[in-house]
Amino acid sequence: MIATTIDKYCYISARYLPPFFEHNFRIVYSRIENCQTIDEIEHPAVRECLRYFQLEQGLEIHHDGDLPARSGLGSSSSFVVGLLHALHALKGNIPGKERLAHEAIHMEQVRLKETVGCQDQVMAAHGGCQRVEFLADGEIRVTPLTLHPERLAALNSHLMLFFTGIKRTAATIAESYASDVQSVEKQLRSMASMVDEAFRILAGNSDLAAFGKLLHEAWRAKRSLSKQVSNRIIDEIYATARSAGALGGKLLGAGGGGFMLLFADPADHERIREKLARLVHVPFRFERAGSRIIFFDPGEDYTAQSRLRLTRPVDAFQESTGVLVGASRPASSGTV
Repeated sequence: MIATTIDKYCYISARYLPPFFEHNFRIVYSRIENCQTIDEIEHPAVRECLRYFQLEQGLEIHHDGDLPARSGLGSSSSFVVGLLHALHALKGNIPGKERLAHEAIHMEQVRLKETVGCQDQVMAAHGGCQRVEFLADGEIRVTPLTLHPERLAALNSHLMLFFTGIKRTAATIAESYASDVQSVEKQLRSMASMVDEAFRILAGNSDLAAFGKLLHEAWRAKRSLSKQVSNRIIDEIYATARSAGALGGKLLGAGGGGFMLLFADPADHERIREKLARLVHVPFRFERAGSRIIFFDPGEDYTAQSRLRLTRPVDAFQESTGVLVGASRPASSGTV
């Protein structure tokens, strides 16, 4: 496959939690979890990553994202890659991109038992514009596309990204065709053969319109994999975009909803935005770095205190009632 990453990120902060709180673990995402043990954590990816690292200290983890979850842009895999990267750094390790990708794949496919591929984890770890080959022996070969900066900028300028407003779980869509690969083998082989053609177009000097038309053919092949890949709303959005000048496009990810990528001459972009005004348009640029640590401070080591807390839990914290027990003067006097 040929893929690229864009300048939309998930930010994950992880720190050892000082043992001065009622809880040992605090996980902040769309919810807030305060837990005593790893087993109590409800977020499956966080729970399994912490089990994987066998951490003995309490942790506080915060997640913020530029885009909504379950949208087809690999946000779930990006979260896992980023969390693994942060936890490695917390332990003083500097994992390579290949290791990060393989650990994230193991986490999602083996530990979480998700029906997901490998491409999102690989791209989140490596970043950039890449050609990725999945070999029969399990090897994953990642080769950067050495395109001239002007060619890459031209490609970027032809692309548009719209959020369909439909959230879905990628595993559910993928299961609809992954369970019977033989029945869609012809479509999969057709899609695979388009990779070489896409590379020839991008690496050459021909009109980029050929890439847009190839994208259209790839979407037609993907749409035929399963009835769950598209639906009436998606088909209407795509037809409207095509009528306004888009040469091609596709739903990103497994399908079923999320983000739609469109290819069109920049001169037609305003007309397409007007026709799809009810959708959220997300401008973007290509990015090259993949997952990276942007701030590191190991903080203080509370290992000994954390181990003690696990064997001798403290009493539950309580809200003050306004009365100082055992005080020799009234609370209003300022005695603490």
